[in-house]
Amino acid sequence: MTKPSQGASSVDEEHRRPVGLDDSTVEALGELSKALETIHRVRGHLYSAHQLVGGADLTLDRVVRLLREAGHDEMAARVEQELLGRNLLPGRWTFQIVEEFDDGYYAAFQEIERDAREKLAGGRRHIFEAEMKEQRRTHGMPGHEATP
Repeated sequence: MTKPSQGASSVDEEHRRPVGLDDSTVEALGELSKALETIHRVRGHLYSAHQLVGGADLTLDRVVRLLREAGHDEMAARVEQELLGRNLLPGRWTFQIVEEFDDGYYAAFQEIERDAREKLAGGRRHIFEAEMKEQRRTHGMPGHEATP
């Protein structure tokens, strides 16, 4: 990322750097926001895993039925007893993993990022990015407007 300089202007007042906020703090808040965005993606992947594992488990019903129809009762019983409804991790189905993630790590990460913005930047979001946008855009060119 291009590093905005001290006192760089912003694209609008909502994203303007509060008076006295130094470059290192702006950069740190930008990196914290970037890290939180990554954790949002992790959460999405966990929900994808939750749905995929659940769908696979439901597909096993058909597998068991088809194996029985084909006369493979022993294999059908093994799939039914060892895989159908099995925990993904000890004692946990995916919904429990998702809930623990949401209520623990994810909630803490969001709260800390919000607290840092409130205490260090008056709650303003994306100051680093807004300054970078202002620095990189070509004034007067279509598609380079500061705001909608």
